[in-house]
Amino acid sequence: MIKQVIIGFATEGSTDNRFLESVIQRTFEDVAFECDGEVEVLPVQSIEKQNGAFTDLVESYARLAAKRGVMVLCIHADADSGTDENAFTFKVDPAFVNVKAIEESENSICKNLVAVIPVRMTEAWMMSDKHLLKEEIGTNQSDQALGLEHFPESYTDPKQVIIDAIRISRQDLPRRRRNDLTIDELYLPIGQKTRLNHLERLPSYQKFRRATRNAFKALNYLRD
Repeated sequence: MIKQVIIGFATEGSTDNRFLESVIQRTFEDVAFECDGEVEVLPVQSIEKQNGAFTDLVESYARLAAKRGVMVLCIHADADSGTDENAFTFKVDPAFVNVKAIEESENSICKNLVAVIPVRMTEAWMMSDKHLLKEEIGTNQSDQALGLEHFPESYTDPKQVIIDAIRISRQDLPRRRRNDLTIDELYLPIGQKTRLNHLERLPSYQKFRRATRNAFKALNYLRD
């Protein structure tokens, strides 16, 4: 009998959503091959963005997820720092502990939670496959010329680095064409095409992948 897993995810913004949806889907599909027996990963479900304190938001998302039959809920938050330590210590861990301490059944609140915490922000993950990034920008200039030569998670503002790379790549185009590509157009295709083995070079993605394996273990789909 084929097992199924239904995944929900909540992100900080619409652009994060466009990039992360496919990354989350493909990561779960990849880890599913490690499971006992065949596992079907259904299309991930986006939970509508809300506003409020992080702990309250996670609880709200977990309740909404349960109503949809979600079995694993992924929660995204940017680290906004050179490490994810503060994000886990002051946001993720307290919020997850709060949900798991609620004395209600999993039919009313989803307690199988996975954190997605890029360092420093989602755009660093977009830079993991620089060949793909340059292909989507439409340039064959060197990483050095575009300002992409450093490790993705070492940049203070990876979003601005990508914006600058787009600008640099288009300096030789006619003026009327220089602004016909924006970073907003890159999130979806890069999220769909980025190779997981490139993402696996990033410590923050490695942590997400380990959490994905733990989620399968919680479902008894994967052994230690």
